[in-house]
Amino acid sequence: MDTTTLIIAALVLLVLVLGGVLLMQRRRSSHLQSHFGPEYDRALKDTGDKRKAEAELQHREKRVQKLSIRPLDRDDRERFTKEWRRTQAEFVDDPMGSMKHADILLQDVMSARGYPVENFEQVASDISVDHPTVVQNYRSGHDIAVRHQRGEAGTEDLRQAMIHYRELFDELVTNEDSAESRTASKSKRSSDDEPRPRES
Repeated sequence: MDTTTLIIAALVLLVLVLGGVLLMQRRRSSHLQSHFGPEYDRALKDTGDKRKAEAELQHREKRVQKLSIRPLDRDDRERFTKEWRRTQAEFVDDPMGSMKHADILLQDVMSARGYPVENFEQVASDISVDHPTVVQNYRSGHDIAVRHQRGEAGTEDLRQAMIHYRELFDELVTNEDSAESRTASKSKRSSDDEPRPRES
């Protein structure tokens, strides 16, 4: 085999290798975009770099794979559901107290399912792996609670925060991970279930 043939063969091999790498990168990007949805866009916005954003999302996946995430058993589901109803009813007379109890209850549910709950941002990142759609509800609810503590959010904002929290609560407790089941859950829920403060 002469030198020219060797060079051509090497170039062909290089092209095949590069093509394989590009194909793997595209598949990885496609998987992350499909799986994380809005969370992919959020990571891209936060990092300002596609490679960094995808590395962060892959890191989340690997971290959560190491956690012992598990569904709730029937008794726990019933207990947490009853506690949520009490917490939601409390909103009528004590919106802020209800909000605080809802936040604690969500942490209890997450802990029962195997998520570490020491740090909010870490919790949100972990939740985003299996619940990428509703994790934004958790962030929005938490942001409203923080703004209320600074005197920047009113009772109506707290009501919206409770609705945000309930979206995540429903998914974590009922283990409904698909978009279809979430849509079905929403369609069955009556608007009367939304927490509202007592009118004076």
